[in-house]
Amino acid sequence: MKFDIQADVDLGAANTLGLPCRAERLVDAHHQDQVRALADSGLWQGGLTLVSGGSNLILPPCLGGITLRPRLTHWWLERHGEDALVHVGAGVNWHQLVMALAERGWWGIENLALIPGQCGAAPVQNIGAYGVELADVLESLTLVQLDGGEIRYLTADDCRFGYRESIFKGELDGRVVITELVLRVTRRPGPRLGYGDLAQRVSACPSPLEVARAVVAIRQEKLPDPAYLGNAGSFFKNPVVDAEVAEKLQIQHPGMPHFPLADGRTKLAAGWLIDQCGLKGWRRKHFAVHERQALVLVHLGGGSAEELLDFAAEVARRVEHRFGVRLEREPRVAGEFQASAAPLQ
Repeated sequence: MKFDIQADVDLGAANTLGLPCRAERLVDAHHQDQVRALADSGLWQGGLTLVSGGSNLILPPCLGGITLRPRLTHWWLERHGEDALVHVGAGVNWHQLVMALAERGWWGIENLALIPGQCGAAPVQNIGAYGVELADVLESLTLVQLDGGEIRYLTADDCRFGYRESIFKGELDGRVVITELVLRVTRRPGPRLGYGDLAQRVSACPSPLEVARAVVAIRQEKLPDPAYLGNAGSFFKNPVVDAEVAEKLQIQHPGMPHFPLADGRTKLAAGWLIDQCGLKGWRRKHFAVHERQALVLVHLGGGSAEELLDFAAEVARRVEHRFGVRLEREPRVAGEFQASAAPLQ
């Protein structure tokens, strides 16, 4: 199946941070065979950048080589009694899928409402919110191997999911294109309401739609809408530290939120750490720490990727200086610019 190449395309509106960027060559793939054709062409060997919903991505001023946008927008249910498998294309809007399933009475992904982006990007960082991660509901996924165009199928175990981690950030980074997910959902009521005040926001026996709407309301109260204020959602991962480190920090900071993990380590709240450094609302040039949620960095307009990375590095430096804890960036840096982007230390 043939694919079309567009030249010199403006991607400023294709990333939620609103960073200026132009793609040297852009391919919109509406079918898996178009991805395979691109793989067979070898054009991707001159450099390939995947841009999905642009919600977890930092774009440079120029993307050389090929920029690929998966546009596979099919989804359908394979029913098995009270359970079902949802087959969903990589180009489907994640939030719209969540709400469509919740409206139909299916349980499984309602806690992941209002997470921006498209379904194909969800496995890359193992998206999660309000006590649920993609790893909890993913049955399998389909991908195209760029070197050779082979179609492969991975189970959730194959994806090596961790906290905001997967094989797609490691061994398979830049080598494959995800084209479809298969998710598990059920008619059996199973609300997961243990995170924050979610339980207080719903009735005693909520529907999946009620839970999804409650999650949307909470997120809208805390997070800015990227349509009006450029941002990539949570900019930093919640740091995970050894139990001994957490115990020392709790003695020094009795009110510090902390969440023990099954492996004995402790997850800390990055937003709280940033807030304690007096950075909530802090602004420098074209970027700021959001005034209501310190975990979110916002683009006020007119800034660049390089300036954003410098701003984020300063936030991380101040947190490490006060708490001795390193923050790790969540959004990925695209293109050759990544090589010159200093990691957060």
